[in-house]
Amino acid sequence: MGRSRGGLTTKIHALVDAMGLPIALKLTEGQAHDGRSAVDMFETLRAGNILLADRAYDSNALREWLDERGAWGNIRAMPHRIDPPAFSRWLYRKRNAVERFFNKLKHFRAVATRYDKRDDNYLASVKLASLRIWIRFNESVT
Repeated sequence: MGRSRGGLTTKIHALVDAMGLPIALKLTEGQAHDGRSAVDMFETLRAGNILLADRAYDSNALREWLDERGAWGNIRAMPHRIDPPAFSRWLYRKRNAVERFFNKLKHFRAVATRYDKRDDNYLASVKLASLRIWIRFNESVT
């Protein structure tokens, strides 16, 4: 989908809930910047929600957009920021839910190896794998 020095690359963007279950998924080119390309995924955020994101999403525009919606962004500031905004290290540790989701997603061979050449087919396989993660979480043990 995207061209870089290493060849064709694709990034998977995911918005997960507190349990690590996917809410929104999106694909972008490998060379695309994370912060600019994934803003449309945050439409599901409402007042009182907290967005836990890494440094790639640190921008004043995103923080202002979250403030308008009544949400708060606990985003680690870039090292070059002169006046970094409020940040909770304890809350940031909970961000590992998205990392755990990606680790579960890599267990699906079609997602990990990217067999599909077309981006719409690949997104469909990512969504199918995400659906199976949802089903595993919600299935009864009895």
